[in-house]
Amino acid sequence: MATIEECRTALRRFSETLAGAEGDAAAVAALDRSLSCRITDLDVTFVGRLRGGRIEVRDTVRGLPPEKAEIRLAMTGDDLVALVDGELQFARAWGSGRVKLEAGLRDLFRLRKLL
Repeated sequence: MATIEECRTALRRFSETLAGAEGDAAAVAALDRSLSCRITDLDVTFVGRLRGGRIEVRDTVRGLPPEKAEIRLAMTGDDLVALVDGELQFARAWGSGRVKLEAGLRDLFRLRKLL
């Protein structure tokens, strides 16, 4: 099972990948939205912001965050690490329910360009 620090590192690496996005993906990565990533098996949520093509993790809270983020992800720590390492495809994980993504309809359409 991935640790909290391994998950934090995976989010940092994903942020670096987003920062290097080009074309349509760069426009999507440049959104300014509140973001949460709940790690279900560790019962923690990373809370932050997607801004300027980067993920800024501002806090780590036990359980659910006090406020609902505009973009919400939920998965196990191992799945987060596997996604960032390229060992798990997001579309397949989302389709099978291993990864949950919740956002407004407009943001969902924009985010699909990242996948």
